[in-house]
Amino acid sequence: MASMHSTLWLAPAKDGPLDAVVEIPGSKSLTNRHLVLAALADAPTRVVGALRSRDTDLMVEALSALGVGFEWVDSSTLLVTPLGEEALQERSPVSIDCGLAGTVMRFVPYVAALLRRPVTFDGDAAARVRPMDAVIAGLRALGADVAGGEDDFLPFTVTGSDRVAGGEISLDASGSSQFVSGPLLVGARLPRGLVVRHAGGAVPSPQHVEMTVETLRAAGVDASVGADGVSWSVAAGSISPGDVVVEPDLSNAGPFLAAALVCGGRVAIPRWPASTTQIGAEWERLLPRFGARVHREPDAFGTEQLVVTGGERISGVEADGLAELAPTAAALCALADGPSRLGGIAHLRGHETDRLAALATELSKVGSPTVETEDGLVISPTGELRPTVFGSYEDHRMATAGAIIGLAVDGLKVENIETTSKTMPDFPGMWSDMLSQKAIDFPGTEDPSAGQASVDTQGGGQ
Repeated sequence: MASMHSTLWLAPAKDGPLDAVVEIPGSKSLTNRHLVLAALADAPTRVVGALRSRDTDLMVEALSALGVGFEWVDSSTLLVTPLGEEALQERSPVSIDCGLAGTVMRFVPYVAALLRRPVTFDGDAAARVRPMDAVIAGLRALGADVAGGEDDFLPFTVTGSDRVAGGEISLDASGSSQFVSGPLLVGARLPRGLVVRHAGGAVPSPQHVEMTVETLRAAGVDASVGADGVSWSVAAGSISPGDVVVEPDLSNAGPFLAAALVCGGRVAIPRWPASTTQIGAEWERLLPRFGARVHREPDAFGTEQLVVTGGERISGVEADGLAELAPTAAALCALADGPSRLGGIAHLRGHETDRLAALATELSKVGSPTVETEDGLVISPTGELRPTVFGSYEDHRMATAGAIIGLAVDGLKVENIETTSKTMPDFPGMWSDMLSQKAIDFPGTEDPSAGQASVDTQGGGQ
């Protein structure tokens, strides 16, 4: 169901080729992982480049309610004072608002399991239909008491006890990689450490589990992946992040990079990491399939920037496992000159909204017939797009997909663009600033695409 918000944003249409540099805020996925580990650390942690958005604000508020201290040193540097003995022994009940943040509703209950106080979790109406079965099962397997949640959704109440000591738990994480990441993040604080074993279909977001493991290791935790590839171990011990620097959110870079294909010209994203566990790194490999030229070059910060240059056309693609990149990719598919198939993304039905149904509805409305398959979408553009109201469904990635299409469809309006504040504090301002950076006498580029291409990233989750 689309959002009930009545605000409509007139999406700016393209006005000549771009020559833009766009600085992307820090990664939400990394920021919230760093905040959880900082909450459990042995000493205060300084998180540099922390994202300030609705999801990260909800994480700060949730951990603060449990007794963690937070101080903004400047606009993007957060000093975190971990849980002390007083917080660990507190018995008074507390309630936490998860909003629509998957990392809050699926990570923080495991922090609550370390305490002795009843902690109630609830969230937005849309959060109450996001799957929580594996979280509830994992908490109970660890020995925590979980009241409510009989239908495997929010709300529920978690109370820890001496029984929460670690060991091995088995759960089905085929619905979200967050089901694995949540318990792993607290594993070092359990006296017996923790082994998490996945029992079910494929985990939809291996990059995000890898991100969790690497974040743990960077904090001095002994974390490893089993030889079977479906189990993960965390040894009991110290958590010592020290000073951490958050990478730019590469998934959020996608809509801006896509603008280079729609408008022509080039868009550069500074501080692109040399190596990363973020699935957004796949843009470097995926966008050439759509017809872009992609390269790296030095930026003004002593690092590298990723530069995407649009071609003469946007090609259709066949791609599997795009996960959170799928809405941006689908918007490009709707503007392509041939059909596309996106597969391996059935789990997107359980994200902020049912993204497959939402994309099929909104892309078809705008004039690019789209049908759902068992695990994805088939998009068959007609080349005859029409202005409409593009629904956001309270989903930030649906809203940015609408902005991309609006570049090519004069008069298109996006409903509730404010939902982008979930992971970007001022997306409309950033979008307008990018479009104001126009190329002068841009020479154009040869089309590097030779027809429909295929790519498989095998990624997903958050």
